Amino acid sequence: MKFFIDTANLKDIQEAVELGVLDGVTTNPSLMAKEGIRGTDAVMSHYKQICEIVDGDVSAEVIATDYDGIIREGEALAELHPNIVVKVPMIRDGVKAIKYFSEKGIKTNCTLIFTAGQALLAAKAGATYVSPFVGRLDDIGADGLQLIQQIVDIFSNYGYPTQVLAASVRHVPHLIQCAELGADVVTCPLNVITGLLNHPLTEKGLATFLADHAKVNA
Repeated sequence: MKFFIDTANLKDIQEAVELGVLDGVTTNPSLMAKEGIRGTDAVMSHYKQICEIVDGDVSAEVIATDYDGIIREGEALAELHPNIVVKVPMIRDGVKAIKYFSEKGIKTNCTLIFTAGQALLAAKAGATYVSPFVGRLDDIGADGLQLIQQIVDIFSNYGYPTQVLAASVRHVPHLIQCAELGADVVTCPLNVITGLLNHPLTEKGLATFLADHAKVNA
């Protein structure tokens, strides 16, 4: 399973890289705004900075919702760096744009996936990744993890190369369950990744080892 970090915060990205387990980054306009990034030039510059830190795919989202606009923005993003993946919304013109990008050899991430049918359309169009939103489905009383299972099964049935990128992953159990279900990628905040480090018995055992070491070497 690949670990992506869902952020535009350079410090968090650097910390994840230093941990040695980061495979990529996903971003969106909301995450950019959270970091105070304003204006097209500033956003483009920020994407370049992220690509300089991370040796892996970096999803950069288009703002346009019409076909021509998506193509124009996507091509500009793809020119920034070879690691850029153009993030496209699951809408009619988005699917058409994914087909165009796939024929041009431009990697894509189809975002805002909430049904298996949407994921199937994106895969048929040639998306590199599909991003089903686990947590947001849970928020409305649906089963986000069931959607992951459906998509993994469908892609396996027909041999689609499109990777299942589990998004809106809120906590460690989400991440582990996505791994159990066979998601290719999980994207989440840094604290979810570092949360994998923690268990009270690990802390207790380490404290015991250190205490015994101190006694032996007193």
